[in-house]
Amino acid sequence: MSAELVNLAASTVAGRMGAIAYGLAAIGPGVGIGLVFGHSIEAMARQPEAMPIIRTNMFLGFALCEVLALLGLVVPFVFSS
Repeated sequence: MSAELVNLAASTVAGRMGAIAYGLAAIGPGVGIGLVFGHSIEAMARQPEAMPIIRTNMFLGFALCEVLALLGLVVPFVFSS
């Protein structure tokens, strides 16, 4: 096989592995976001007077979970080269 064909095959496999890695990395933040919103709604239903504090913490938790998803998107591109 020529060197160009081997490099092309390696980059294709690396691209597919990056897609698989992102798919697996998106599972955790997806579950985390569901838990954050579910427990926040439950807390607001139990203590309506604490709603502003709960809402602030809810959005903070959402942002932190979303950062994990974005990090999972960027990492395969960084390590592919």
